[in-house]
Amino acid sequence: MCGIIGYIGHRNIHPTILKGLERLEYRGYDSAGIAWLDSGIRVYKKAGKVHDLAALIAQEKLNSHIGIGHTRWATHGVPNDTNAHPHLSASGKLAIIHNGIIENYSILKQELLSKGYIFKSDTDTEVLINFIEDVQLCNNCSLEEAVRLALNKVVGAYGIVIISQDHPNTLIGARKSSPLVLGIGKDEFFIASDATPILEYTDRVIYLNDYEIAVIKDGMLFLNDIKNVPITPYIQKLEIQLEAIEKGGFEHFMLKEIFEQPTSITDCMRGRLDIPHKTIKLGGIEAHMDQLVHAPKITILACGTSWLAGMVAEYFLEELCRIPVEVQYASEFRYRNPIIQPGEIMLAISQSGETADTLAAIELAQAQGATVLGICNVVGSSIARATQAGIYTHAGPEIGVASTKAFTAQLTVLMLLALSLAQRRKTITSSKFEEIITELASIPDKVKAMLQHASKLKELANLFKSATNFLYLGRGYNYPVALEGALKLKELSYIHAEGYPAAEMKHGPIALIDEDMPVVFIATKDRIYEKIISNIQEVKARKGKIIAIVTQGDEHVKQLVDHIIEVPATHEALMPIVSVIPLQLLAYYIAVEKGCNVDQPRNLAKSVTVE
Repeated sequence: MCGIIGYIGHRNIHPTILKGLERLEYRGYDSAGIAWLDSGIRVYKKAGKVHDLAALIAQEKLNSHIGIGHTRWATHGVPNDTNAHPHLSASGKLAIIHNGIIENYSILKQELLSKGYIFKSDTDTEVLINFIEDVQLCNNCSLEEAVRLALNKVVGAYGIVIISQDHPNTLIGARKSSPLVLGIGKDEFFIASDATPILEYTDRVIYLNDYEIAVIKDGMLFLNDIKNVPITPYIQKLEIQLEAIEKGGFEHFMLKEIFEQPTSITDCMRGRLDIPHKTIKLGGIEAHMDQLVHAPKITILACGTSWLAGMVAEYFLEELCRIPVEVQYASEFRYRNPIIQPGEIMLAISQSGETADTLAAIELAQAQGATVLGICNVVGSSIARATQAGIYTHAGPEIGVASTKAFTAQLTVLMLLALSLAQRRKTITSSKFEEIITELASIPDKVKAMLQHASKLKELANLFKSATNFLYLGRGYNYPVALEGALKLKELSYIHAEGYPAAEMKHGPIALIDEDMPVVFIATKDRIYEKIISNIQEVKARKGKIIAIVTQGDEHVKQLVDHIIEVPATHEALMPIVSVIPLQLLAYYIAVEKGCNVDQPRNLAKSVTVE
């Protein structure tokens, strides 16, 4: 989950690397570091944020045109100056930055210790660079060959970039299960965890695949696999615009992304939903639609907020398509020895397309003959390439660590899929299909209208900023929304929060309720509206402080609760796209009131590329 960037070319690396690290900081922000070639390799690194590193090197005169930078999310070793990257080899002639985990680092370290190597840090990365140097010395080979030989003996995940004092015009990058993007400019090259630090300079990129090694040497690019077989690079054009990764006048990226949802939801439907002709076109999976139509079961694999989007999808896929659906945590699925039938259909959902557990689950499912389709946001990501086919959400870059617009985009795409399947399976009437697609097309305007009243959530946040616990309750389609609301509050404000099906409250959580417990009900009007009214009454009888998300104009609930937030009426299957918006804003504003770092919550990172 770390962010890495390397550069070689005509620019001074000082502003280039630092700006790149700022763009990558959402991937990790425990510590940061930079290394460059001068008369030798110079390394500066610092626990804390990128601005702490910038202050450390502010007085340094940097005239180098080759360097590497790293922003860390700690795995091996606590976040401190010593464990920060880059790491030097024992000779000081090699420097490395690394995203991933070397699983057999302990074995390699013992081997190196027996040869007299001394380690300064607790990291697996320092072991890796010394192992590469030892391989080079033992085999009397080139650095490129040493990297290749060493990586053949490494177990784990890595995205690495290496510079060498003895090869001042060489930059080496390699990947396995951790993303690397190579940017090709005019007489310059960039290599990074993702495209955000690159797009300011070039729109031509190569997405490295697993077991590929890129060597940039004397202005030339050489691409080989780990067996030293040459590979013809496939150059793609970036479609992201620079303004998409800027704050655009908002205080935080998260707030910007919340307010982008009318646009991102619209972009999900553009070119796919045809209201006049009453059709849905999902070109990315068209070749697999017959297989989906006749699927006896669909399994959804995901983690975090994407898993919650899958939970909502379970409701409407089963209801509209009459297909059994099972939603699995990818992190558990991969270790469960699951029963997978040949030809079984699975949907893998991930915002980044780089989630390590989801990628491993995909690999397991495909090895047992399943067809895996991807739903992700990032073009060229690992999941997009690992799955047989898929659908992009087209939500645009999401920089805030807590996912917002990705969730509503995933729900939109999953609903399009469900409607298309239902139409083909003839499990939905023409009138109901038309009703839902018409309502779906109106969702962006309804979200936009809600966002105009965000100040109400700000006032509510001020009232509850000192709470130590929250309970979120919903039923039916809104049960996963309750889970998502609780997750957002935990991520951003560090307030303990739990989500439950409202009816399950009586089976334990009701013991927590007293006059100091804020309870958030998603109580919009649907077929089980009367049931959730009963649950509200149960909390009210125990003096809980009730906040209710209700359908606009609902006077009944208003008389029962302490605070209401109104959302526009919509079809109950689409309500999660609407009802989650105030929960995102509530979590955001509470975190702001508490002085929390909204875009970079503690201990979290945006793209979970390690186990």
